[in-house]
Amino acid sequence: MEETVARPVPSREPQSPGYAPSRAAATRHEADVYTWVQEQVALLRAGHVDALDLENIAEELNDVGLSEYYRLQSAIEIVLLHMLKWDHQPERRTRSWALSIAEHRERARIQQRKSPGLKSSLSEVRKDAYRLARLGAARQMRRPVKSLPDECPYTWDDILTRPFDFDADR
Repeated sequence: MEETVARPVPSREPQSPGYAPSRAAATRHEADVYTWVQEQVALLRAGHVDALDLENIAEELNDVGLSEYYRLQSAIEIVLLHMLKWDHQPERRTRSWALSIAEHRERARIQQRKSPGLKSSLSEVRKDAYRLARLGAARQMRRPVKSLPDECPYTWDDILTRPFDFDADR
């Protein structure tokens, strides 16, 4: 087992121009991601590009992009789950469903605003989110998955703007 040495949390202030952890003493990505990130940031800020762990940096950047995708997908999944329940169980509609739809629509809008590059993936997000929402809705409604449409029956416009006014249904 590898011994971990306690290190002070690096400050966000720029390091001195000559600062760079030696490659021999550098933390391995697999051993301590947080410390590794701090060391990579220090190397980058110091201009020591040749000492960067480029393979793991590329992997981490890819993970950041995927995280943005999954954040949007998760918000749309919850909207779709409640839309399915709303449409297939009108007798059980609640204010909570309408508010959850509103909340997660806003989360999706924020995510799209903060990561406009996701626009090219919206079709894939909708498909992925619907597959998960369909399973979740079937489980929550205690009905067979096959009782819900195979393909997403909602357009992006439906997902983001269709009215869900609980009080109007009463």
